[in-house]
Amino acid sequence: MPMHNAADRVEAGVRSVLGQSLAAWELLVVDDASTDDSVARVEALAAGDARVRVLRLERNGGPAVARNAGIREARGRYIAFLDSDDAWEPEKLSRQVALMERGAVFSFTAMERFDEQGNRLAVAGVPERVGYEELLKTNYIGCSTAMYDTRFFGKVEMPLIDRRQDYGLWLRLLKRVEFAYGLNEPLVRYTVRSGSVSSNKLTTAGYTWRVYRELEGLSRVRSAYCLAHQTGRAAVRNQLPRVARRLGWLHPVGG
Repeated sequence: MPMHNAADRVEAGVRSVLGQSLAAWELLVVDDASTDDSVARVEALAAGDARVRVLRLERNGGPAVARNAGIREARGRYIAFLDSDDAWEPEKLSRQVALMERGAVFSFTAMERFDEQGNRLAVAGVPERVGYEELLKTNYIGCSTAMYDTRFFGKVEMPLIDRRQDYGLWLRLLKRVEFAYGLNEPLVRYTVRSGSVSSNKLTTAGYTWRVYRELEGLSRVRSAYCLAHQTGRAAVRNQLPRVARRLGWLHPVGG
């Protein structure tokens, strides 16, 4: 769990891990040079529970750096991710580990979206499985829902990009295995925060474009095709030209 000045929201996530029905887990909270009392709050909640470890980074490096520090320090077979403003349902680890033990090496779950006031917005369901080509067009995998098997992959880190580093990791893993397997149960509570990068469709499209071009090496045409699927048919009709001009790969005639 990466954490930076998250004192106002981290407690729910930590409590959700402490409340898991599966007891065999390790929580690595990576403090990304917070200046508030985030660390003190986590340590108070853990109350000496040896399964919770806090790693403190001296300099703020961003989510990818923090998550990668956690990956390197992890001692368990399965690596799962949890953002500091999300939470797991009590059966999340139990249900997902059971899926992994049936042969999946990369898995994800459905999640339920909430606004900042705790109001339910929608459930984001997931397919039974997804491969690399399909994930290029539709990212079904929420960061706080994912889990992979280090016995199969080893410790694979997130690419060091500003945003969408989790998406970059999923694509990286799916180059090595045919499918990631979905558990269509809303086992994660995802908070949609106003003003966040993930809530801004235009900004998200820009970072997705960078993943296609810089990490995956896709052509402009193929990147545009995949982005069209990501943004949806309505966005293709109404917004993609504006997005394209902002990203610099579509220019007005004579411009």
